[in-house]
Amino acid sequence: MSTERTEVQVRPGVEADLNSLTALYNHYVRETAITFDTEIFTPRERRPWLLSHPEDGPYRLMVAVTPGTQEILGYATSSPFRAKAAYATSVETTVYVAPGAGRRGVGTHLYNALFEALSGEDLHRAYAGIALPNEASTRLHERFGFQYVGTYREVGRKFGRYWDVAWYEKPLP
Repeated sequence: MSTERTEVQVRPGVEADLNSLTALYNHYVRETAITFDTEIFTPRERRPWLLSHPEDGPYRLMVAVTPGTQEILGYATSSPFRAKAAYATSVETTVYVAPGAGRRGVGTHLYNALFEALSGEDLHRAYAGIALPNEASTRLHERFGFQYVGTYREVGRKFGRYWDVAWYEKPLP
């Protein structure tokens, strides 16, 4: 895997990205415990997720692409933390980087853009759940000021075993 920095353009996700974003996510569904989804999605099934992340407001979808080709290198989201009204100023964030695009700064570009976009929103905290082990995600989140707050032990079962999830939080301005 290359550690060379990649030229990246980050922009809001749009409906034309749906097929590529679905394929990227399905890679993680099939191959990893990073997501606890266990069945792959069709683009049609994934469309409501995409539409729940408009270009403005606290719930965003930022997409990293290679300039020129628009090949999707990854994406980051902010989503509702919980459905109850009192949680409205909290978001859960996540980053997915395309296979082969890791360790090249894509996640950093995505989080820079996401947190910049969120800076004007009425938000108080960001949370991130990291299925363990995942050193790359832990390093990325700590670099962005997330602090470890606890671990849910054996909270998810996938691939015939149980997985822990570490939870991190970050104050937002």
